[in-house]
Amino acid sequence: MELEETLAQLRAALNEAMHDRDQPAVMALRAAISALQNAAAVPADDRGGSIEESPSRVGATDVPRHELTPHEVQFIIETEVDLREAEAASCERLGQHERAERLRAEADALAPWTT
Repeated sequence: MELEETLAQLRAALNEAMHDRDQPAVMALRAAISALQNAAAVPADDRGGSIEESPSRVGATDVPRHELTPHEVQFIIETEVDLREAEAASCERLGQHERAERLRAEADALAPWTT
């Protein structure tokens, strides 16, 4: 699974979930998109500097994103699913059945990207 292709699919699914008012799917898809984008982010340059030395043109501070392998993309999405399933099991043990059901619905929303 390529990152950009997967992000495009997730965004399309997010738009559909928002249209359908499917809150668990919206939450899961937003989280997966964020997790993938965060994983592709490069560390920020933490050097301080004067305002006079800062770049001023549009895009001057942009840097290329880290290229995620298809395996990394798959792993990140599967981790999102696993976290929700584990938390759902924990909620069930605590008698929080509605929350567990919502978490399982979130995990189900990401299932198409775990194969």
